[in-house]
Amino acid sequence: MGILEVKDVNKRFGGLQALGDVNLSVRENTVHAIIGPNGAGKSTLLNCLVGKLIPDTGSVMFDGQSVLGRKPYEINQMGISRVFQTPEIFADLSVFENMMIPLFAKRDGSFRLHAFEGVGSERGLTQEAEAMLDEVNMLEKRDFHAGALSRGDKRRLEMAMCLIQRPRLLLLDEPTAGMARADTNNTIDLLKTIKAKRDITMCIIEHDMHVVFSLADRITVLAQGTPLVEDTPENIKGHPKVKEAYLGEAA
Repeated sequence: MGILEVKDVNKRFGGLQALGDVNLSVRENTVHAIIGPNGAGKSTLLNCLVGKLIPDTGSVMFDGQSVLGRKPYEINQMGISRVFQTPEIFADLSVFENMMIPLFAKRDGSFRLHAFEGVGSERGLTQEAEAMLDEVNMLEKRDFHAGALSRGDKRRLEMAMCLIQRPRLLLLDEPTAGMARADTNNTIDLLKTIKAKRDITMCIIEHDMHVVFSLADRITVLAQGTPLVEDTPENIKGHPKVKEAYLGEAA
């Protein structure tokens, strides 16, 4: 079994079948990519993985616990963090102030100082935030206005805000969307570094195949809400069903 298990998930929006009998198993400490043409159901599936949408039928389990119907802070408490397609940061605050937000957000959803394991003071929290910024190469921009950052740096900040919560599963919704190639390559390198340093599982939705094949251990291909193929990147490349889904005709 994987750390994340999706079983027989179906979701309709009126007359539209967004997901049909989706089964997915994400192995612990791997990078699993979900790809597919526009309208394939990727975003719907991701929203089911974080409990934002409840399937009509089926289950989504993380480490043996259902995520369905849980509040966002409960999802975080389970050990799941999400990177959004558009970076979710506090634009009016500094980079450092952004980092303190998740450290002060109590696990029951209220907003009070709490201590992570081994970090028992405000000074300790400051050191924790600075260490995380250093890990994502953002420490020199500690006092920058977050809203003035480049797209790539906003993404690094958002990832740092997620990682400081020490998740076991990081969900990334098109993490390189809207980036220049240089920022895309920097993001790939950052994710590789994070994966090498941490016991963390990543599930990525991405259109850029350069990103997918650079990072993924396994790939699931969706088409019209249904999984077509799940395999290694080497076996996905040139697969006739994948070509048919993207190009409209079999190779």
